[in-house]
Amino acid sequence: MEKLRGVAIGVGYFSHFQYEAWARIPEVEITALCNSKIEKAKPVMEKFGIPRHYTDYREMLEKERPDFVDIITPPPTHLEMCKAAADLKIHIICQKPLAPTFAEAKAIVEYTQAAGIRFMVHENFRFQPWHREIKKLLDQGVIGDRLHTLNFRMRMGDGWGDDAYLARQPYFREYPRLLIYETGVHFIDTFRYLAGEIQRVYAILKRLNPVIKGEDCGMVLFEFVSGAMGLYDANRYNESNYEDPRYTFGEFLVEGNGGSIRLRSNGEITIQPLGQPERPHPYKHEKRAFSGDCCYTTQRHFIDRLLDGGRFETDGPEYLRTLAVQDAVYESAARRVPVEVQYQ
Repeated sequence: MEKLRGVAIGVGYFSHFQYEAWARIPEVEITALCNSKIEKAKPVMEKFGIPRHYTDYREMLEKERPDFVDIITPPPTHLEMCKAAADLKIHIICQKPLAPTFAEAKAIVEYTQAAGIRFMVHENFRFQPWHREIKKLLDQGVIGDRLHTLNFRMRMGDGWGDDAYLARQPYFREYPRLLIYETGVHFIDTFRYLAGEIQRVYAILKRLNPVIKGEDCGMVLFEFVSGAMGLYDANRYNESNYEDPRYTFGEFLVEGNGGSIRLRSNGEITIQPLGQPERPHPYKHEKRAFSGDCCYTTQRHFIDRLLDGGRFETDGPEYLRTLAVQDAVYESAARRVPVEVQYQ
């Protein structure tokens, strides 16, 4: 079978996980990448066997004419890059945050739809193996047929001190919105994946470290259409007691009318049916690449749906629903009242 030809834009910290994943997908060949500085691009090209480098992404798209482009750049660049690819009928997988504002994200989705190309947001948390397994257990009714609560507790420990974020993602320091915009949106999407649509939110957000601009601490309460409730209890300042806080990103408790599912920071899942002792639940997960190899699983999904024509789980219209919840969270925090989610 002829391989799908891809190109990529960006060689920042997180892009390495994505290039590594593409290298393991046999139906894909990454033919070129774009970055402003060859000295940053060269190690990536050598490591993953990418033959060509460009400093202008428009030139790369025009000359390579790939089947798809992987956009791994900061959010303010996404609209123009997506437009350029869509104009050439090139399919797109685009990194999150999708755009600085909901209006700009909506413009991306509408433009790519009008162009008739396939578009997916690289939203990888729902593709982490523990979340896929919890979804499977919920669908099987392992803890009953009615979901009560989802409670996720996250402590990253990378945001305290005067040098917060400098080692890995220094641009975080300048984000006017941080915790929800950059990290919490993953859990909004994951909560929706596990429990369905969110009807109402109430949020309290704070900044703990004065050297950054955005919020780094928050508690967000979700009310689901189903009647279930969710709590995202997170901060990037305090530390986890697990050796790798970026493996599962925290601990999950999911409760239903028949019992509970727990996810621990080492990836272990346990099940406790009502009236019975807690028991381990074996499933496959491994400490490979990023957070259970979820970039690979996300990109595998993208390629599988390109090949079979099926719908992406995080296509444009679907992801706008996640971003509508994100906007409601910030509105609630600003007004200090519960806010109904306005899906557009």
